[in-house]
Amino acid sequence: MNLEIQKYIKEYVDRMQAKGITPTIEQINAHLADYIHNINNAPKEGFEGYSSSEISKVLYEPFDSDSVLQFNSLTSEQYNQMPIFRQVKYLLQTLAEHEIKLTAAGFLPPSLVKVLYPLGVSEYHIDNGLSKLSKEADSNSVTLARYITTAAGLIKVRKGVLSLTTNGFKIMNDDAKLFKHIFEAFCLKFNWGYFDGYKSEQIGRFGFGFTFILLSKYGNLKREDTFYAQKYFNAFPLLMDGIDPGYGTVTNYCESCYSVRTFERFMLHFALVEMPIERRYNISKFITKTVLFDSLIQILPHKESK
Repeated sequence: MNLEIQKYIKEYVDRMQAKGITPTIEQINAHLADYIHNINNAPKEGFEGYSSSEISKVLYEPFDSDSVLQFNSLTSEQYNQMPIFRQVKYLLQTLAEHEIKLTAAGFLPPSLVKVLYPLGVSEYHIDNGLSKLSKEADSNSVTLARYITTAAGLIKVRKGVLSLTTNGFKIMNDDAKLFKHIFEAFCLKFNWGYFDGYKSEQIGRFGFGFTFILLSKYGNLKREDTFYAQKYFNAFPLLMDGIDPGYGTVTNYCESCYSVRTFERFMLHFALVEMPIERRYNISKFITKTVLFDSLIQILPHKESK
């Protein structure tokens, strides 16, 4: 980029001097500012026709009103289609009735775990009898629901007792506000690598909004998860730098990390994608967006710079 800028400035100065004009530093800086503005606002193929400026907003301020990502309000029935929303809401409603004493290890009591689990995403090892559901640590979905509720500032623990925060009590019956809190907590505060051993903390969570753009555009058809992974890493190739998988290729390792975190550990919990359960743990995983995805997420078109 620096070489391109130097070349651009030289060509500009040469053109002006050919006309007998020597531009001032102020004129050169103004001309350069226009050049950089045009570059940052030009549509790019790797960004699915969006500009660097638009994608920067998606990356760092995805929930701003001027982002190309727009989130619509849903009905209570639609929010309750989301497994993690059902779990969080039940947990809050239970806490509104009484505080919950955690186990000695700091987990939810088994009786509550057994009620929360069927409200969430099914887990292969439990549903197929490979392991029993006897405590919170047996279920990722239950643990996730508690972590997200905590990250959203809706519950607190004091002296081994779980209770509602003031804000949790205030918004627990407002489905739109409750969803906003848990969705943004998941996207912005939760460590997406918590349940896996992948060596990158950023893959998946960084640029999650770009995946929304991809799904909005391509998600009507059943496509392999690698289709989305390849487009994601084409847009953000630096996420692969410094990754040492220890086995296999860097590409396969990173694509697997992206798929697990983005589809299985995020969007499935919010009912934004469909994945055939019997194939979720195979190499080939096929993804389609749900009707709920289109109801919730609106992607604005690229806006030409003025």
